[in-house]
Amino acid sequence: MSVIVYSTPTCPWCKRVKEFLKKEKVSFKEVDVSEDEKAVDEMVKKSGQKGVPVTDINGKIIVGYQEEELKKALKK
Repeated sequence: MSVIVYSTPTCPWCKRVKEFLKKEKVSFKEVDVSEDEKAVDEMVKKSGQKGVPVTDINGKIIVGYQEEELKKALKK
């Protein structure tokens, strides 16, 4: 399973997504878009927007902290 979280260090909703994934014992790659322009471009291509968090679970894009959507994408 491939899980990528596009986030910034100051975003409270980003922290919630990462806490949720840790609680569910899901390993993920964190991408800090506050310091990486290429990562911002990648995130915008996937989600169509610049807001964080953006979570990519096997190609399914979830914008914001949506626990039910995260569970569905993770098949929990």
